[in-house]
Amino acid sequence: MSQIAALEQTEKTADRIRTELLSTLSELDRRRRMATNVRYQVASHLPLAIAAAALLAGTAGIALFVGRVRLRSKKSINLRDRLEAFIRAWEHPNRVASRAADRPLPVELGKKVLLIFAGVLATRLARAGARRLLPESG
Repeated sequence: MSQIAALEQTEKTADRIRTELLSTLSELDRRRRMATNVRYQVASHLPLAIAAAALLAGTAGIALFVGRVRLRSKKSINLRDRLEAFIRAWEHPNRVASRAADRPLPVELGKKVLLIFAGVLATRLARAGARRLLPESG
């Protein structure tokens, strides 16, 4: 009889565990539905939703305002540049595209030579660094 009693006890325990598992699963399913229900989430977090919408609207408004200001500024800069170009063309018809005063030829050549040397130096440093990083083959 003790085996039958032990078997019945095991079945009762299994039934209780199964019932608890099913109730836990149904609770998890209910919470999942609530978490993915947009209307419920908005209703339960209404102040946060309103604040987020206001922040989004404010950000969009500021972006539009800044865009318009920059557009106006750009138009005035273009107008100023055109006016300066017209004055340069009037004063010096031979160098319309130049903004800077004529620099002496040695200064321009020196600047270009320095840029060439800087480019060569940067290339050599990059090659040396690449050779150190890559394993030697062959």
